[in-house]
Amino acid sequence: MSDQYHGMKFLIFTLLFLLGHTLSAQQDSLPPQKEVDSIKVAPADALGVKQMDSVRIDSTRTTKPKLKSGPPQTLQTDSVSIKDYKLISYQRDTTSLDTTLTIRKEYKYNYLRKDDFELMPFANMGQQYNELGRDFSTVSYYPRIGAEAKNMGYFEKEDITYYNVPTPMTELMFKTTMEQGQFLDALLTFNLSRKFNASIAYTGFRSLGKYRYEQAQDGKFRVTFNYETQNGRYGLRGHIAAQELEDEESGGLLDRSQFEDGEDDFQDRARIDLRYTNAENRILGKRYFFDHKLKLVNHKKDSTDTDPTTLALGHEFAYETKLYDFVQTTPHISLGEDPFQVPIEDRARLKTMYNKGSVEFSNKTLGKLSGNIALYNYNYYFNSLLITEEETIQNKLDGQEISVGGAYSNRIGPLFLKGNINYTVSGELTGNNFDGMARYRINDDYVITGAINVSSRMPNFNYLLYQSDYRNFNWQNNDTFENIRAKTIKFSFETKNYGLLEGQYSTLGNYTYFASTATQEQMDNAQETAFVRPFQESGTVNHLKLKYTKELKWRKWALMNTVMYQNVTQDNQVLNLPELVTRNTLYFSSDVFKKAMFLQTGITFKYFTAYNMDAYNPLLGEFYIQNNEEFGAYPLLDVFINAKVRQTRIYLKAEHLNSIFSEPNYYSAPNYPYRDFVIRFGLVWNFFS
Repeated sequence: MSDQYHGMKFLIFTLLFLLGHTLSAQQDSLPPQKEVDSIKVAPADALGVKQMDSVRIDSTRTTKPKLKSGPPQTLQTDSVSIKDYKLISYQRDTTSLDTTLTIRKEYKYNYLRKDDFELMPFANMGQQYNELGRDFSTVSYYPRIGAEAKNMGYFEKEDITYYNVPTPMTELMFKTTMEQGQFLDALLTFNLSRKFNASIAYTGFRSLGKYRYEQAQDGKFRVTFNYETQNGRYGLRGHIAAQELEDEESGGLLDRSQFEDGEDDFQDRARIDLRYTNAENRILGKRYFFDHKLKLVNHKKDSTDTDPTTLALGHEFAYETKLYDFVQTTPHISLGEDPFQVPIEDRARLKTMYNKGSVEFSNKTLGKLSGNIALYNYNYYFNSLLITEEETIQNKLDGQEISVGGAYSNRIGPLFLKGNINYTVSGELTGNNFDGMARYRINDDYVITGAINVSSRMPNFNYLLYQSDYRNFNWQNNDTFENIRAKTIKFSFETKNYGLLEGQYSTLGNYTYFASTATQEQMDNAQETAFVRPFQESGTVNHLKLKYTKELKWRKWALMNTVMYQNVTQDNQVLNLPELVTRNTLYFSSDVFKKAMFLQTGITFKYFTAYNMDAYNPLLGEFYIQNNEEFGAYPLLDVFINAKVRQTRIYLKAEHLNSIFSEPNYYSAPNYPYRDFVIRFGLVWNFFS
């Protein structure tokens, strides 16, 4: 995709969203202008406790006199407020739009737009993230295409948000990148009637990066809609998503001393020699999704009954095509010698179609109970068969999976229960999945949550079958690899005065990972990456994670602390994670300029202990285990100044400030340095019509 094409996309979508608020076919009036920060957002019922932003949620009301002759008229109140702008998740949890400026918003102001406490980003924006923490309870039911390191910014169907708004709402997020580029995340959502809402969103960026041959760019377009009839008996929602994520791959440093010795000649990172000058990979995906439900019974006691007894039929459909490319014009010895053909043009494709039919019964006393049957068709394939003297590797894995399942949820006073189960009756990819959660609210100050997850499924497709023009990256394991079995127990204890304590313990069987079989001589010749292959661990891997979050406040000062402890027990060293990760933010908040602006400024300290950090393979787009050297045990200091003016949040950050005076020993992965000191600016702007 050319730079000119990307520039046109940015221009078109920026104009579209800036002009979108002028749409006139709306039923509700303008949101009021005066701010009264008084509305709290209630957390949605979901697995675990969701931390909500604790400072300021906007709510507004406007009064205006009727312009009529005669006696004075009473003032009319427009009831539209910020809480009327609803965000609906895939799980149908609903929250209100939040335009506050809090420390949690600072943590989420990044490429992923979520808190990246357990992630270690690479030098350039939009590249892969190394994992500092793991959660084995959130694995998808079906295997995915793979290239997990490149999928961090990809919107799965569970990541799409739907909207219910009284008037058009636009959100623009802008942020500068590392070098020669910008990041834009634009959203327009509107209602064509009280019961039909739609949204158009585009996320795109381009960043050249400080190092050569590490340009990153992507474009992600989404359209959503949701509709409900006037009597509420039929509801429909859906989305279309088209996404492309593209990166140049440098292969990392050719000579570490150029980075670590701190010579003046290499302070300009563009002068540092890298392994590749002609490689790139890409993920391209398109998805069509809709979900609809018909209530056969909708028995209301009276017109005020908001939780009637219902019996409904549901159907969910998703069709998705996805491909992963790795292209290199000339081969490099670090990925192997004597390739089958040149240039290297590897492409893996996956097409899936998912249909699920369900029956749901809901009652205020008995709760919500549903049963379902699902059909999943898949076709993972390459262009041709690979026939060698040792083996024949087929070009595809295809078939269908039939599963049955059920779900239950209910609120009994202060106790909330939720669970679902799925079991595959026909197919080879999956076995079963069970999720259960119970949350008990002791009072307004104390909430206890417990959860359990049990799952069994095959590894991602690139573990089972892969083909490449490089000889070493061809394998077929679908007949030898077994289902990964994971059992996880989670708990959380949330208190108003003492913070949030979360913990989970996971037991893994047949844990699957990538590792290199290179000899010491091959590693000395920088060929470790060429011998990366998938493996399954025969022993049991146990993972314990404890996380504690607490904010201390004194007048206009606050100290936000997050500390995570992890322990892994295993027969062989196949899961490497730091023992301790901490993030501490000291900040100051205050209204300034006669309360025309809300200011928040502070410093964030992040640190993780040294460990055998996973290495990165650019051909597979995956991280692999290495046990030869440790990385970490260095601080990351960021200084930020954020401000809020009406519905606009402004962000200014000096990232990795201590790199100016510290030793250059900071890495995101072996041979891949973390970013140097950089100042970045951006904003998030909500406006309404």
